[in-house]
Amino acid sequence: MKASFSFAPGSAKAGESVKLTVQIADSEGKPVSDFEVNHEKLLHLIIVSRDLSFFKHIHPEYEGNGQFAIDTSFPAGGDYNIFADFVPKGGTAATLSEWVKVEGEAGQQAVVQADRTLVQVTAGKEVELTLSGAKAGEEVTLTFDIRDAQSKEGIANLEPYLGAVGHVVILSADAKQYLHVHPTDERATGPKAQFATVFPKSGVYKMWGQFQHNGQLFTVPFAVEVK
Repeated sequence: MKASFSFAPGSAKAGESVKLTVQIADSEGKPVSDFEVNHEKLLHLIIVSRDLSFFKHIHPEYEGNGQFAIDTSFPAGGDYNIFADFVPKGGTAATLSEWVKVEGEAGQQAVVQADRTLVQVTAGKEVELTLSGAKAGEEVTLTFDIRDAQSKEGIANLEPYLGAVGHVVILSADAKQYLHVHPTDERATGPKAQFATVFPKSGVYKMWGQFQHNGQLFTVPFAVEVK
């Protein structure tokens, strides 16, 4: 399987809308034309900056003949890794990625470091992350506890996002290890949302939990160290 990513009219510039096309082909270069619906979409596209400070999860439209397209933009110049996450009809889930260069002034780069405290506040929510363990090669349960940031009351009426209580994407600091994890109970509505995964090797990983409440999607990032 191969995925190629291209911009029309040829390059992407920071801060400008650009058409991004994804072409999925088999090992012989022939277009893959049939895809399974996977969490309500045919293709999930994850875009991250080199230092993982920027994250975007979007869903291009299928144009036929193995080709997907979407208008998107990038906040600054530099390198971005694009991941295409899909299931070919009758096949197994595949994730194909490529680094692309975006023209324009580069943003400030920071080293990916583990968070000192696993509590984040975003969109009026306070989200606390706990891990059942942090050893490479062992199954880990990630628990996101979602509260109202002001009242500290647990939010028990989360809405389904892409058919589940939430989605979590995890990347190693070098973006070589990609994990798209799904909830242990898809029908949960909060305040706790649990996900099971296995970190393949030691190092720092960054993860983004995505949830929906009152029609608003919110994304919460955490960085953890795996021994």
